[in-house]
Amino acid sequence: MSGMTGGVGRQATTLTGISLALVAMVCFATLDSITKYVSTGVPVFMAIWFRYTVQAVLTTAVVLPLCGMRVLRTVHPKFHVLRGVLLLSTSLLAFLSLRSMPVGEFTAIVMIAPLIITLLAATLLGEKVSPLRWALVVGGFVGTLIIIRPGQDAFEWHTLLPVSLAFCMAWFQTLTSKLAKTEDPATMHLYTGWVASLVCALGLPFVWQTLPSSQTWWLIALVGVLGAIGHFLLILSYQRAPASTITPYLYTQIGFAMLGGWLVFSHVPDRWALLGIAMIAVCGAAGAWLVVRESKIGVEPADS
Repeated sequence: MSGMTGGVGRQATTLTGISLALVAMVCFATLDSITKYVSTGVPVFMAIWFRYTVQAVLTTAVVLPLCGMRVLRTVHPKFHVLRGVLLLSTSLLAFLSLRSMPVGEFTAIVMIAPLIITLLAATLLGEKVSPLRWALVVGGFVGTLIIIRPGQDAFEWHTLLPVSLAFCMAWFQTLTSKLAKTEDPATMHLYTGWVASLVCALGLPFVWQTLPSSQTWWLIALVGVLGAIGHFLLILSYQRAPASTITPYLYTQIGFAMLGGWLVFSHVPDRWALLGIAMIAVCGAAGAWLVVRESKIGVEPADS
């Protein structure tokens, strides 16, 4: 009887973790939709500075009372700076991309980052990659090409911006994985927000302008709040369910982004874009799940 009770409890905890991850994906998709909405009327550095300042202040207000001053201790300050700059670069590229791209297609392309990590691990770190994982990487990139369609009359060079963003995000996640071995996650989250905020602040005197309305300020502030809440919910979700369970649900962000694009901008992807989005979602989720599974069992898959 106690075993059954324990099993039910674990199942409830796992469902809670999945629910938290899904809410986090809604936060991120909403964040991107708001970013697209304000992107044409707000200078890039102003918007990004405000977004990370809000996130940094909220994170500090939560983390310092819980962890104390020890959260500021680090043995790799330069890596925290690099991590903050990489995240800032992804936000800059996202802002520029969303000015001219639908939210759903943008989100799908960005979600190839885990596949790029596989590519980097094989080419730069010399890690063994199974044929199945290589096939998933190729499938994800084929899906990206279907979305941006180079060589077609509809192709525009700005569609390559989210690809650059995905590479920056891959480097960011790789560095995060390295730092996580020695650094407290709260320390990493705290420094990242402040580094991005302070770097952006350097450019504020050159771009500052009066925004068209107070509503715009509130929307930019909401972007910062959603970013902080989304990352916090993801941390909670991974505390309640294994990564192998949570990972496939992260790709629901693509669906939520498409819904936001339809509700806010009346955009519906064409059938080719939908095919590319589906390929990225399936290949990305399967590839990320394989990475987690391989690390969990502690062995490399057979090259067969």
